[in-house]
Amino acid sequence: MPDASDPAALLKTNLAEVATLAVQCEALAPALAEATRVIGGALTGGHKLMACGNGGSAGDAAHLTSEIANRYCDDRPPYPAIDLTADHNIVTAIANDYGLEQMFARQVRAHGKPGDVLCVFSTSGNSANIVAAIGQAKAMGVHTVAFLGKGGGRCKGLADIELVVPSDVTARVQEMHLLLYHTVCEALEPALALARVNSE
Repeated sequence: MPDASDPAALLKTNLAEVATLAVQCEALAPALAEATRVIGGALTGGHKLMACGNGGSAGDAAHLTSEIANRYCDDRPPYPAIDLTADHNIVTAIANDYGLEQMFARQVRAHGKPGDVLCVFSTSGNSANIVAAIGQAKAMGVHTVAFLGKGGGRCKGLADIELVVPSDVTARVQEMHLLLYHTVCEALEPALALARVNSE
C-alpha cells in the first residue's frame, strides 16, 4: 500500500487501479449499448428520464440529469430529466411521512409514466430506497437502468438493464459510473440533436 500521506504515490496507485478496471469494464459494452438505445428511444419518443442515488451516487444522478436537460457537448435542444434527489422539501417530507425506503419510489409514482426511464445509482446495490424505486418503476412500465458495483447487491437482477462495475472499492465504482454515463450521453448527442430538429 502507498503512503497515505504521499499524494503522488496515491495518485500512481489509483491511476493503475482505474486503468485495470477500465479494461474490465469493456465487458459492459453490450449492456451500455442497450441502455443508450432505451434512453435515447424514450427521450426522442416524448418520454422523460428520472435518476436517483444516495450520497455520492446522488451526485451522479444530478450529473446525468443535468447533461440531458441541458446538453452534453453539442448545442442541441434540452430533454426532460428529473433528479429525484434534488428537492429537499419533497425528499424530507416523504422520509418523514413514509420512511427513507420510499424516498424515491413515491416520486417515481408521482412523475413516472409508461415509457419513461429510471436510472438508479448504487455502489453497493443494497440501498433499500433504490430497490423500492426499481420495483415501483417496473410496476408502472417505466424502463429501469441500474448503475451498480460490488456484485450488484440486493439490486442484482431487478432492473431491465444493469451495469455492474467489477470492483468493491466505492471510489473506483463511482469513477467508472461517471465514465459509463458520460459515454451514454456522448453517444446520444447526435440522435437527440437530430430528433428535435426534425420535430420543429
